[in-house]
Amino acid sequence: MKKWLHFATLLFGLFIVAIVVAANMDRFPQPLKYLYNFPGGDKVGHFGLFGLLGFLLNRSALVLFPRRNPARLILTVSLLLSILIGLEEWSQSLFPARTMSLSDLLASYAGVAVFALLAYNTGT
Repeated sequence: MKKWLHFATLLFGLFIVAIVVAANMDRFPQPLKYLYNFPGGDKVGHFGLFGLLGFLLNRSALVLFPRRNPARLILTVSLLLSILIGLEEWSQSLFPARTMSLSDLLASYAGVAVFALLAYNTGT
């Protein structure tokens, strides 16, 4: 089970990186565009994708460091992920095809927070 969790976390992280790179190059995959094609779809995507990434990272961290305080570990992982998300959102200002958005950032942070609570409640 542990190996599958780590493998799923790695694959999902790479999937997120691929989405970001494709969006930066203005080559966002058409099937994903359809998923976002409703009012607020972009915010739902940020909430769900970054929330799920946070959940997987937190669950993996809990497995990797079983003797650490779970609440402190989840807080640390979630804060580090939030910093990376903030940097990624800011970096959008450097690409003509992207638009930096505070509401996208807040949706991402909300997803990380909600899924962090879920990771904590399923891991302790």
